[in-house]
Amino acid sequence: MDALSLLADGFAGAFTLQNLLWVLIGCLLGTAVGVMPGLGSSMAVALLLPVTFALEPTAAFIMFAGVYFGGLFGDSTMGILMNTPGQASAIASTFEGHRMAKNGRAAQALAVAAIGAFIGGFISSILVVFLAPVLADFSTKFGPAEYLALAIFAFAATSSVVTDSAVKGLLSLALGLGVAVVGIDGVTGIPRFTMDSNYLFDGISLVTVTVAILALGEVFYSASVARHQEEGKIIRPKGRAWLTGAEFKEAAPAWGRGTLIGLPFGIIPAGGADIPTFLAYGTERKLDRRRKNPQFGDKGAIRGLAAPEAAGNATTGMAMGALLALGLPISATAAIMLAAFRQYGLQPGPLLFERSPELVWALLASFFIAMVVLLAINLPFAMLWAKLLLIPAPYLYAGITVFCGLGIYATSSSTFDLLMLLGIGLLGFLMRMNDYPLAPLIIGMVLGPLAETSLRDALTSSSGDFSVLFSGPIVITLYAVLVLMLLLTLRSKVTKKTGNDI
Repeated sequence: MDALSLLADGFAGAFTLQNLLWVLIGCLLGTAVGVMPGLGSSMAVALLLPVTFALEPTAAFIMFAGVYFGGLFGDSTMGILMNTPGQASAIASTFEGHRMAKNGRAAQALAVAAIGAFIGGFISSILVVFLAPVLADFSTKFGPAEYLALAIFAFAATSSVVTDSAVKGLLSLALGLGVAVVGIDGVTGIPRFTMDSNYLFDGISLVTVTVAILALGEVFYSASVARHQEEGKIIRPKGRAWLTGAEFKEAAPAWGRGTLIGLPFGIIPAGGADIPTFLAYGTERKLDRRRKNPQFGDKGAIRGLAAPEAAGNATTGMAMGALLALGLPISATAAIMLAAFRQYGLQPGPLLFERSPELVWALLASFFIAMVVLLAINLPFAMLWAKLLLIPAPYLYAGITVFCGLGIYATSSSTFDLLMLLGIGLLGFLMRMNDYPLAPLIIGMVLGPLAETSLRDALTSSSGDFSVLFSGPIVITLYAVLVLMLLLTLRSKVTKKTGNDI
C-alpha cells in the first residue's frame, strides 16, 4: 500500500497545469517527430535535451516520458501508412499494418495501433509501480552467457519467422552482423573493415541503415516496380477511425499476448523493443496458420498489428522502470535520458527513490497520463493521419526522400553519411527485388555488438572455457526453447512442402 500512497502523491504533483502541459507537448512532439523517417523518439529526446536546461527536473522528465511513448506511436504511424517505420521497433507493425492501409483500412489500423500502445504501456506502468524490486532482482541474474543466448535466440527467431526461406533469412542476418562489426574494436582498438577510411572508424549508424533499408529502399522499389504494377490505382483511406465489436474482439487476444511478451524485455538490455515486437508478430503468425481461415496475407491481419504494438509499448514502460530503479538503459532513448539525469546531478537507481521521491513518483504518474493523452489525441486523428495516403505518389516519394536525408544529416552533419544512405538504400532496393527479408539484417546489426561483447566477456571470465556458454538455468531454458522452436518451424515447413507436393 506504500506504493499506492506514493503514487497518489505523484499524481498530485503531475496533475498541475504546467506538468499536464508538458505531458501534452511531449506526446505531440514525440508523435510528430516519430512520423518523420529517421527521426524517432531517441532523436526527439536528444534534440530536446539542451532545451530542457531552463526547466526544473520534474517538468523536463515528464516531457521526455511523453516524447518516449509518443515517438513509438509516430514510428508505427509511418510504418503503417507508408511502410517507412522511424525505428527498428516499428518494423514488425509494418508487415500487416501496411497491408491493411493498402487495402483501404488505414484508419482502423491506426486505431488498432493506438489502443495496443495504450494497453501495453498502461499495464507495464502498473507493473513498474508495484514490481520494480522483483524485476530488479531478475535482471541481476543475467550475465554474459545469458545475454549471448538471448541474442542467438533473437537471431534464430527473426530469421525463421519473417521469411519462408531460411537461407535468405540467414544471409540477411549475416549481412547485418557484418555491418555491426565495422569500426574500431572496443577491446583491441584495431580498425575492422574500415578500408582505412576515417569516416568508418565509429562504425555505421543504425539510424542510417534503418532509414536507408526500410525507407529509401522502399521508395526506390515503389517508384520503379510497384508503381508500374499498380498503375492507376490510388490508395484511399476509407471507413471509420474506430473498431467494431468484431474487430475489437479479434484484436483483444493479440493485445494481451503482445503485452505479456513485451514485459520481460523491458528489464533486459537486448535491443529495447525490437526483439519483443518481432516475437509477438511471429507468435501471431504461427497461431494464424492453425486457423481454418488464416488472416495473414495480402489484406492484412489485425492481430499481426495489435501484438507488436502492445509488445513495443509494454517493453518501453518496463524499460523506464529499469532506468529509474537500476540506472540501466535498455534502449537508445533510455540512454539519452540517463545522460539527462546526470546533467541534473541525479543518478538513477535505488537511491533515487530515497533522495528524489517527488520526481520519481511524479514521473511514474505521468506515464499513466501520457497513455491517456496519446489515446485521446491519436484515436480522433486516425483518419487525419490516414489521409497522408492521398498524397500523389511522386510528391510522396520525393517527400520521404527529403525527410530521410534531413533526418540523417541532422543526426551526423556528415555528407559521407548521406552518400552511405544512398548506397545502402540501393542495397535495400535489391533485397526487395530478390525477396530477401529486411528484418534479420536490422536485428543482426542491433544485437551484433551485444552478442560479441557477451561472448568475449563470458570466455574471458572462464579463461576460455566454452562450457560456460551452456551453463545456468536461464541459458539452458533459452536454448531449449530455441531448439523446440526450430524443430516446430522445420516440422511446419516439411508439412507444408509435403502438402503442396500432394
